[in-house]
Amino acid sequence: MGELVIRPADSWADLCEVFGPQGAYSGCWCMYFRVTNAEYRTLRGDGARERLRELVESPGPAPGLLAYLDETPVGWCTIAPRTAFVRLAGSRVAKPVDESEPVEGVWSVPCFYVTRAGRGRGAATALLEAAVEFARGQGARAVEGYPRDSEKKLPAAELFHGWKGLFEGAGFVEVARRTPTRPLMRLEL
Repeated sequence: MGELVIRPADSWADLCEVFGPQGAYSGCWCMYFRVTNAEYRTLRGDGARERLRELVESPGPAPGLLAYLDETPVGWCTIAPRTAFVRLAGSRVAKPVDESEPVEGVWSVPCFYVTRAGRGRGAATALLEAAVEFARGQGARAVEGYPRDSEKKLPAAELFHGWKGLFEGAGFVEVARRTPTRPLMRLEL
């Protein structure tokens, strides 16, 4: 099956290999949650690519993690303090559970991307487990995710948020559900 290893995303070339020329999801380059809707409309494509490149190459914690299968990059998840993902504050699904609760110390894993070569090999599970440890190492007090929960089998393109069972398997619990298919999952550290 090959050896699966997770590392901080500090190689731009490896991240580009995972995302491909289209930037994973139609030019998103995993910037959707990090900017406002107006910013995203102007960034999508090349602008989003350059913004992510700046994050990868800047000092400080990596903006996400990469999964490698036999040294070939096959997956990604973004992990950062919740406040780095500006869309979460106004999201019906992901807004804070308790508006009076401070979000400082809460980290989020809003997005995954696994290549065809990495699917079915435990890459998403390994990425989520490593993301929790990464956040813990940065002083997080909790980690959140906003997965899909569906009775029907969904195509990979619809699972970029992850799926409920993935988060449950890593010890997350559902703390809110504002729509039928999108629980807010949390792991207290």
